[in-house]
Amino acid sequence: MTLEIVSPEATLFKGEVTSITLPGVDGSFQILNHHAPIVSILKEGEVKIVANSFNFGSTVAHRFAKVDNNTYLLPINSGTIEMKDNKVIVLAD
Repeated sequence: MTLEIVSPEATLFKGEVTSITLPGVDGSFQILNHHAPIVSILKEGEVKIVANSFNFGSTVAHRFAKVDNNTYLLPINSGTIEMKDNKVIVLAD
C-alpha cells in the first residue's frame, strides 16, 4: 500500500509500506494492505512504519527514529488519517 505523511511544513514520507500502526484517540490501531476504507483522528504518540525500504529526504530524516532496517517511528502531536483504495494519507502535526 502507499503511505503519504504530510505535515504543515513538508511531505515527510511517501512510499510503499507493509504496515502502519497509528495512535488513534480510542487506542492504537494497525493498517495492513487492502484495509477497509477508514477516516480517524490521531492523538499524540508514535506512527510506526514497516516497509522493505525507506527513502527520506535529508531535511526530514531527523524526525524519524530507526527501530531496525524495516521499521521506523515518527512522533506526532495529533493528526488525521484516511485509508482509501489502498492509499493511506496521514496529516500530522
